[in-house]
Amino acid sequence: MANLGFLGLGIMGHPMARHLMRAGHKVAVWSHTAAKAKELAAAEGGVFCETPAQVGAHAECSFLCVGDTAMSEEVVLGANGVAAGAAAGSVIVDASTVAPSASRAMSARLAAKGIHFLDAPCTGSRPGAEGGRLTFMIGGDKEVFERVKPWFEPMGKLLYYCGGSGMGLNAKLTQNLILSNIMQAFNEGLVLSTKAGINPKLMLEILDNSAAKSGLIAFKAPYVFRRDFSTNFSVRWMHKDIGLMLDSGRELDVPLPLTSLTQQIFRATIARGYGDDDICSTIKVLEEITGVQVKAE
Repeated sequence: MANLGFLGLGIMGHPMARHLMRAGHKVAVWSHTAAKAKELAAAEGGVFCETPAQVGAHAECSFLCVGDTAMSEEVVLGANGVAAGAAAGSVIVDASTVAPSASRAMSARLAAKGIHFLDAPCTGSRPGAEGGRLTFMIGGDKEVFERVKPWFEPMGKLLYYCGGSGMGLNAKLTQNLILSNIMQAFNEGLVLSTKAGINPKLMLEILDNSAAKSGLIAFKAPYVFRRDFSTNFSVRWMHKDIGLMLDSGRELDVPLPLTSLTQQIFRATIARGYGDDDICSTIKVLEEITGVQVKAE
């Protein structure tokens, strides 16, 4: 068993850290909300840390899952960041979804200190995190990944090595680009069919038995039909990811016209006060415009 660290105990990070503890590892934990870290450490036999640097001093490999690029940079490289306590030869794994260019810059700065760094964003939302069924996309040195691979496995079994630094993030942003645009297509289609008088459950059955079948739609539609917008993946965080997609598009000279339009719907959803709800709540914007509600009869 290993001395590991986990930083960031939100919707995703809390169950991820718990899985590592229940796998028998000695896990040092830190959170912006100290009470979360204290409670988890006490419940699962972990080590509570007051600063990220203390996590780095404990762990041969530290995982983090935080909200955005600025948070990741502060947790890793800040005055009391993980790197301030980590030993040369240790590994930091960032499971957050952040800017690939910023992640590559962090990797270079850590390499100068003799610290290895992997970008390893994950997908699966709350159910995947709680069930230990996340999918990870990894960028960085392949030998380092192979060394720490067993420590990913309590959190998720699908591990895709994507290439050098930042490549895991490029893969994750591509996946979320497609997800967010499928979500918007579902919103438009179901509002249109419902206003035309087609029962939403019938429409879903048709979709599920056609070339338009989508795992995302099959999963999200029942939540919409029963008007359950409790958060598995929030509008606010997907909106942040869409911004990263568009930034990457500019950096790589790739036009993303559909994604630009989808960003505006997500922004409108936040403006309407639904930013902390699940991404399927984006349908409410079009429902309010059209006076139609997509729900089970």
